[in-house]
Amino acid sequence: MTVKQMITNYVATNEQEQQDKVQILACLDTFDDVLTRKNTIAHFTCSGLVFNAARTHVLMVHHNIYDSWGWTGGHADGEADFLAVAQREVLEETGVEATPIIKDILSLDVLNVLGHVKNGEFVSAHLHLNVTYVFEADEQAALTVKEDENSGVAWIAIEDIHQKVNEAHMKPIYDKIVNRVKNGNHL
Repeated sequence: MTVKQMITNYVATNEQEQQDKVQILACLDTFDDVLTRKNTIAHFTCSGLVFNAARTHVLMVHHNIYDSWGWTGGHADGEADFLAVAQREVLEETGVEATPIIKDILSLDVLNVLGHVKNGEFVSAHLHLNVTYVFEADEQAALTVKEDENSGVAWIAIEDIHQKVNEAHMKPIYDKIVNRVKNGNHL
């Protein structure tokens, strides 16, 4: 299945996702390459939100750039198997082997990225065309920090997400994903 087919087939369940889906499809139609960072305006990223078996905690990392707790994830960097990218990022950023709860995209979001310095170079503001997958992992698994990107890895109680996340625009996205998993929506 092509990236365009994956996005086209995604069933948006709220107005935000409907509008973001339109934007993502427009980017796919407008730009030659949205799978790599060579497109400095908009490119795909793949995120993973990892739940424990009881669905009471999520595994989060403390991002150095954003100075906030959040999901794992990274740039597609040319790879169209978004699930594989998200799963690899979970392992790289936490040291944990995670199993997909479902193999389909659970959340579709266009994320604004402010200009920032990464690896000593300025990165201009741009858009992340983000697809999120959900995973399950063992809470007892050993955690490791990917120090070049993160300063912490922890299981966070779902009711504590808002206290841990400093990025106000991310809180509704995490709420949306948690509610879908807890209620079985989209699963």
